[in-house]
Amino acid sequence: MDWKFLQGLLSGVNKYSTAFGRIWLSVVFVFRVLVFVVAAERVWSDDQGHFDCNTRQPGCTNICYDYFFPISHIRLWALQLIFVTCPSFMVVLHVSYREERERKYKLKHGEDTRLYENPGQKHGGLWWTYLMSLFIKTTFEVTFLYLLHYIYDSFKLPRKVQCDVSPCPNLVDCYISRPTEKTIFTYFMVTASVVCVVLNICEIFYLVAFRVVSLKQRGSAQTSSLKVRHNMS
Repeated sequence: MDWKFLQGLLSGVNKYSTAFGRIWLSVVFVFRVLVFVVAAERVWSDDQGHFDCNTRQPGCTNICYDYFFPISHIRLWALQLIFVTCPSFMVVLHVSYREERERKYKLKHGEDTRLYENPGQKHGGLWWTYLMSLFIKTTFEVTFLYLLHYIYDSFKLPRKVQCDVSPCPNLVDCYISRPTEKTIFTYFMVTASVVCVVLNICEIFYLVAFRVVSLKQRGSAQTSSLKVRHNMS
């Protein structure tokens, strides 16, 4: 997969993000995408070839591998990275929609007119779009963490597994290659994912709190303005 292409797309999201969003983007690329591309893919590149079972029964090793690894960690993480980064494009598309409306408005009413004070400012519909993208990203993160734990029953890879699935003649022992190294990478990726969830939750609270404070200040300003007008009259 061309991760540089994904990085180029997400770089446009950075300028519309809050401080928490910029930290989230840094964590995704430095501690997840970079680790995934540079190290994790190589660690799991020989997982099926070095999955050994103490039997020579044709097909037994392949069936046991498929039974214990219905989907590889590396492919599950690739899907996770794609799913958790795609909601950010909702913000970019919404800003592009605003900019297009701004362009048409200026063509119709003149260059000195403005439809939006700042198309990238998180007000109105864009605020809801940004908030929705955070909820979707958080949901995907939690869902993939649950799937990883559910499929493998743990984040720790065992050194030995036992398999009696047909066509294996009996209960056979199978050995996973480099289980300690893979366990370390699994915990690292899970920790990075949890950090991203925490950052998303912090950003949600920040956006809501900032919006509440802004509405209160706006209400106070309107009340003061009404009082001034009433006293003048």
